[in-house]
Amino acid sequence: MQGNIACAEGALAAGCRFFGGYPITPSTEVAEHMAKMMPKVGGVFIQMEDEIASISSIIGASWTGVKAMTATSGPGFSLMMENIGYAAITETPIVIINVQRGGPSTGQPTMSAQGDMMQCRFGSHGDFSIIALTPSTVQEMYELTVKAFNLAEEFRCPVFLMSDETIGHMRERIEIPDSVEVVNRKELEKGKLPYETDADNMVPGFPTFGHGHRVHVTGLTHDARGYPDTTNHKTHSDLVRRLVGKVESKRHEIADYDIAGTDAEIVFLTYGPATRTVRQIMKDSPNLKIGHINLRIVWPFPENVLKEFPNAKAFIVPEMNMGQIGREVARHTPVKVVYLPKLGGDMHTPQDLMEAYGKEKALIEGGGN
Repeated sequence: MQGNIACAEGALAAGCRFFGGYPITPSTEVAEHMAKMMPKVGGVFIQMEDEIASISSIIGASWTGVKAMTATSGPGFSLMMENIGYAAITETPIVIINVQRGGPSTGQPTMSAQGDMMQCRFGSHGDFSIIALTPSTVQEMYELTVKAFNLAEEFRCPVFLMSDETIGHMRERIEIPDSVEVVNRKELEKGKLPYETDADNMVPGFPTFGHGHRVHVTGLTHDARGYPDTTNHKTHSDLVRRLVGKVESKRHEIADYDIAGTDAEIVFLTYGPATRTVRQIMKDSPNLKIGHINLRIVWPFPENVLKEFPNAKAFIVPEMNMGQIGREVARHTPVKVVYLPKLGGDMHTPQDLMEAYGKEKALIEGGGN
């Protein structure tokens, strides 16, 4: 199955019943498959006039109680930024698939990249927190799409599947289970205000339209009723701190990664396509002492995983960008971070990684840094 098709199948299994989107390379197959399958499951597919309308439509659909998704790439993702912030402040559970391509601007429409990793975290103005998943196989395109919906429902925030042209257009054999774990949003309890939360849970119940709730939905700073309260310092501070805290306070529970070679001095940290290259090296050279961290969720960044490698003297971070997540690694460790950017659309080769590994090994053995 192709990666983009596996993503669409994962969305359907998770209960997605509304897709609003606009075709853009290299994500279009997601929309095409959803257009084909939605009528068969009682769902709705709408091709919107652009990406701004696309994300607007899934926000509106989500408030009617359905699970909603869009898919895009590069320039379309940039157009969605304002409404990503709107989804964050209104706490609207949506899933956004970004099959990344080379940029900036129109860039390389048919080539792979990972240049949007910081944009998904910080692209919309203001302070809030999101969740971003990063598949490295077609199997994970299916599984992590399911997980993206579950996390969106649980935390009431925008959740991103940050794929890329390589994984999106790759074809691999996958296993589709008879059923998957499905998480549904918690309905607002009777008698509670729309944005009222408990002391031990920063995620409010969801007041679905048509279920008897009186709710005002606005992108303005609002109180627990949902009514605008834009000049009250405490109202704004409390709201923003909760929007960030509901995700960041659970960052270690959200974390999803696998590790290998925890006693190694040289550790590769990867997400997406480079994960495949490191695994190929470890398969071809089983006696080589290599550590490996594969991130399936990049945001919130799981900094505690770095502590799993007490002997580490260098973290090598291969990325199809200029080093976006490498800088995040460097924020959380005193250990040397080696940036290994790859631009132009090609994956890192085993030779690329072995050359970087050899240089660091020579430095360590020579007593340098």
